Amino acid sequence: MAGHKNAKTSHRELTAVDLFSGCGGLSCGLIKAGFSVAAAVEIDRKAQATYRLNHPGVHLYEQDIRSLDPAQVLRDAGLKPGELDLLAGCPPCQGFSRLRTKNQKTSVKDDRNNLVADFLRFVRVMMPKTIMLENVPALAKDGRFTKMRNQLSQLGYEAVVHVLDAADYRVPQRRKRLIMLASRVHKPEIAPKASAKITVRQALKGVGAPSRTKDKLHAVSENRTSAVRELIALIPKDGGSRSDLGQEFQLDCHKRSSGFRDVYGRMSWDDVAPTITSGCHNPSKGRFLHPSYNRTITLREAALLQGFPKKYRFDVSHGKEAIALMIGNALPPPFISAHAGALRDGLLASSRN
Repeated sequence: MAGHKNAKTSHRELTAVDLFSGCGGLSCGLIKAGFSVAAAVEIDRKAQATYRLNHPGVHLYEQDIRSLDPAQVLRDAGLKPGELDLLAGCPPCQGFSRLRTKNQKTSVKDDRNNLVADFLRFVRVMMPKTIMLENVPALAKDGRFTKMRNQLSQLGYEAVVHVLDAADYRVPQRRKRLIMLASRVHKPEIAPKASAKITVRQALKGVGAPSRTKDKLHAVSENRTSAVRELIALIPKDGGSRSDLGQEFQLDCHKRSSGFRDVYGRMSWDDVAPTITSGCHNPSKGRFLHPSYNRTITLREAALLQGFPKKYRFDVSHGKEAIALMIGNALPPPFISAHAGALRDGLLASSRN
């Protein structure tokens, strides 16, 4: 970590700290953008194990962030307040999710939403040059987020906040997210959109059959009743859905409700995928059927549609539900890389002025 002592940003490694790291999607994007991740924080044991598999050189704090001293993190990284280039994170946001805020007005009282205050606590102590916060769009309307923005301004940060679709940043899925970029050394700007979107076909190119793969994640099997298997086989290939079938082929639960039309739907080869969620292995949770095969997408295919590298490692002993949760909750690396890259460019430009 000696490089951080150099005077010119352009002649040293840019340092970053990843709060609420999950299985490592954020760190993956930061590294791709040219940052060296000095430390990460994660409380979930299976996510910790997955993070270590893929980022063994990062100092991972395996604990509740509320019990962690940010000054200790700086000392362990060999940094002083003001020297960290980027503090990034996505405070857990379950209480802000669209479905919960729609169905349960009290859900915004979810204790996990108070972790935004811990993110600010780290900012106050570390005083990083730049900040990236990613979250669900509903966070923008919460008073705690407004309060945090005001406090960042008082600390000397200029911030930009946008709700963006990750599909515009080379992530092969529709995924609306809030992103805040803040800086105290330059005027932050959101990364420009990519010239073209990545389709399901492009993302899954070269992925073979699960039955013939050596990739244990891709080979995790699915168990379906004969009735469900028969229903899946009837869904038209390449974008079809249960609504294409007659009433006699509808499941009883679907006959009782006209909502959730995407369930038991297929992805389209030449479009982006729907939002990859923790239910991505279950056809009853959304449009998660493979465009051509009579099955849901595999966990490896889900990871690819989240923008993870093909070689990203997951321990299959953790179980399908836990891995799907990690993948669904992850920050898509290409989306993070684009905006971290915008901050990197600003940091380098400010060091030359």
